[in-house]
Amino acid sequence: MSERPTPTRPLPLPDGFNAEFYRHCREGRLAFQRCDDCGAWRHLPRYMCARCGSERFSWQASSGRGKIFSWTITHQAMHPAFAHEVPYVIAVVELEEGVRLVSRLRGIAPKDVRLDLPVEVELEPVSDDIALPYFRPRRG
Repeated sequence: MSERPTPTRPLPLPDGFNAEFYRHCREGRLAFQRCDDCGAWRHLPRYMCARCGSERFSWQASSGRGKIFSWTITHQAMHPAFAHEVPYVIAVVELEEGVRLVSRLRGIAPKDVRLDLPVEVELEPVSDDIALPYFRPRRG
């Protein structure tokens, strides 16, 4: 009897402003939009600043450092490609710039995750076109 092949992981489909987010990740940096008028950082990428309404922005590099704002431990994979990885942690990370990003947390047992745990980004190429941001506990 032959083994079933491991299902392929679903990947984001970069389009519009989110394509720019993934381009930065692919090039090895975590970057977010920042309003050119009031300085507010924003994520998810969008046309207009939620604080001042300006349409002027630039992409700026993030420190990649933050802390755990919230998390959940996944015990049942929602897609077959992740079944061999359960349990795993999905976290909301609040970055130093103030934006929040949902991502996988690696390098720590689920039972050891805590509120305000310092973390840092790790960008992992998962295809020729996509690198995904993951987080792990901050070193030092």
